[in-house]
Amino acid sequence: MKGLPRIVISACQGHQGKTTISLGLCAALAERGLSVQAFKKGPDYIDPSWLAAAAGRPCRNLDAFLIPPKTLVSSFQASCRGADIAVLEGVMGLYDSFDPDGFGSTAWMARLLGAPVILIVNASRMTRSVAAMINGYRQFEPETRVSGVILNHVRLPGHRRRLESAVHRYCGIPVVGCLPSDDLFAIGEQHLGLRPFRSADGAESIVRRIRDRIKGYLDLEAILAIASQSRKIQRSAPAAPRARPRGVTLGVLLDQVFNFYYPENWEALRQAGARLVFIDSLKDRTLPPIDGLYIGGGFPELFASRLAANRAMRDQVRGFVEAGFPVYAECAGLLYLCRSLSWRGRRRAMAGVLPYDVEIDEKTQGHGYVEAEVRRENRWFPLGSKVRGHQFHHSRLLRAEEAEYVFRLNRRREGDPSEDGIAYKNLFAAFTHLHASGVPEWAEAFVSLARQSRRRRISPDIPGTAVPAVSLSGPAPRPIRFFQK
Repeated sequence: MKGLPRIVISACQGHQGKTTISLGLCAALAERGLSVQAFKKGPDYIDPSWLAAAAGRPCRNLDAFLIPPKTLVSSFQASCRGADIAVLEGVMGLYDSFDPDGFGSTAWMARLLGAPVILIVNASRMTRSVAAMINGYRQFEPETRVSGVILNHVRLPGHRRRLESAVHRYCGIPVVGCLPSDDLFAIGEQHLGLRPFRSADGAESIVRRIRDRIKGYLDLEAILAIASQSRKIQRSAPAAPRARPRGVTLGVLLDQVFNFYYPENWEALRQAGARLVFIDSLKDRTLPPIDGLYIGGGFPELFASRLAANRAMRDQVRGFVEAGFPVYAECAGLLYLCRSLSWRGRRRAMAGVLPYDVEIDEKTQGHGYVEAEVRRENRWFPLGSKVRGHQFHHSRLLRAEEAEYVFRLNRRREGDPSEDGIAYKNLFAAFTHLHASGVPEWAEAFVSLARQSRRRRISPDIPGTAVPAVSLSGPAPRPIRFFQK
């Protein structure tokens, strides 16, 4: 794969404008009529929601911890089918990594994909020193091709001339953009960071505003020229897998609350034989005829009063779980299935499937990559297997010390809880987010359980659902201990 132009947008460190610039670049290129495939380095859900809106195609995540390296290139190539250019937004600084040798860094990813890098530099309060900084990044790992620079927080025309002169004289690479400090570039944040696209008011207008503002400061022709210098990737993309006949239907909660999903997870479910239907937890009052339910991540605390107000849907979900249908819930999905959620002194009723109350804390309760060992029998993951994932949450379950967790976590950050994963009937709920490209057995297990659900009779109490006619095959999960402390 050599013909597709591709570019990596990185920076010297985090919070230097990578998302805004990547978003604006994707939108500006799409406005030109190019088909843009956006990628995000790392496990993040929020930045990809904005990049997808800007590019007009689903944004994909590339992460060397969650996805085996041998899968990353083929996934990249398959995602780029039909695209004219690929834009990858890095994470943190160019060389930052979970590994001390740099494995999995944005620079590592750029080399793997044969892509040149455009480096964003915060140029405030410097002139000639910018050249020393850029050359340091170019020479640290010379095989990483830093091929252009975007200067951010440039104050005045004179400041810009001195910066560009230094880069031209000492670095020999082009300055492809100079951006001032400007509030019009801001997306807006909430209590835990950047707002997801689906949760932001006027999100489409924000994308248009950033696009129109930023394209006056970027040299798009120079950026396209750099992207065209991409090197050949040795491995070729395999043929797209043929989806199995869609014998089951899975519901997916997708709305302002629950919107943290990897596109690959949906695709894996479809390829395993599922048809997906989308459900709004705030507006819909009944579940459609489905054989299983997928509840992803998000920020339920921001919509807790509206979730509580939709009692009909909460009752439907609780009845669906109790009827023995498979339900997979990640992070926010886990919170929704508990008895109540408390945040900033307000407590709201949730679905009441699990006998726990949830409290949202100001302190992070789980953050970073995890490797989970499956230590209890369940119907989703083989006993003794290991699953990689990530967490980022401020929530904790109250009075859950005696819960029989499925996962024992090997964490990369000290002090975080060492257990996760609750199995109840055919429900599996956890704080840990999984990527289907790294855990292919997940989609197979989900669809297999849903297929068994189709052999049940219709229940008069839950429209469009069913209750077990016979017991399911396979080992039964250990029950949760319902108790009060």
